[in-house]
Amino acid sequence: MRPNLITVFGGTGFLGRATVHELLNAGHPVRIASRHPALPASLQDHTRLEHCRADIRDDADVARAVEGARGVVNAVSLYVEQRDLRFTTIHVEGAARLARAARNAALERVVQVSGIGADSRSPSSYIRARAQGEAAVLREFPNAIVVRPSVLFGPGDAFVRNLAGLAPLPVIPLFGRGTTRLQPVHVSDIARALARLCADEPPTHPIYELGGPDILNYRQIVRLVLTHLGRKRPMLPIPFILWHALAAVGSLLPNPPLTGDQLYLMQQDNIANPTLGAFADLGITPHSFEQSLPDCLPTH
Repeated sequence: MRPNLITVFGGTGFLGRATVHELLNAGHPVRIASRHPALPASLQDHTRLEHCRADIRDDADVARAVEGARGVVNAVSLYVEQRDLRFTTIHVEGAARLARAARNAALERVVQVSGIGADSRSPSSYIRARAQGEAAVLREFPNAIVVRPSVLFGPGDAFVRNLAGLAPLPVIPLFGRGTTRLQPVHVSDIARALARLCADEPPTHPIYELGGPDILNYRQIVRLVLTHLGRKRPMLPIPFILWHALAAVGSLLPNPPLTGDQLYLMQQDNIANPTLGAFADLGITPHSFEQSLPDCLPTH
């Protein structure tokens, strides 16, 4: 057993990579558990990092990945279902399997990454699975910590990059009237929060909802990205019913550009609940969306 070893499931993903860096910076030995063996180039020779090939759908893999660890972070995510990968399989059954293995191995800390807006009554199977996954983890490991980020952004993200991809269009289509409120949060801030929650000090809250310092509606976010890129474009509101029709047609494609689950997320405000754990409880000042755009979208 390596003292303070933290296993990060999904450690090769967007949030997972940032979390691994923050844990290493905090002095933790880290074990990345993922289905694919490749480590990020920047971490290939790190002396406190190891890799464990593990599929969250396999009992033996999961048990081996948490063996000897003090804590585990579940940053595994699935945004589009595939033939052999379903939301329930990953976000509910896989999360429960990981929490059960952590309990059996007597781990001290389990941190489950979910998302703001997780709701077991949602018409979206993705949003339902997130809520069901939280409940399944807490049944298996009652002292688990749930972290619900708002929409993530950062260098190499999908959110800002997709918005920038709209800039060449003569007119920018909006989801509805563009009034849905979001609280974009920098991936490094969430990663820092996850690392803090793996520290020796007991957390002050069982659930953390973490959003950035700016509450912006979708239209404002698009405008900030366009301004950063030096573009001026008119915006066209498009009713959600038409977006859902487009998503239904797109679902026939192998890699749909837009899904109904993503639309359901865009139909509801994505704002942190101030009664739950927040960045302030962890001593973290989150990055501003507008001020972070130069790092996310270099213009030169």
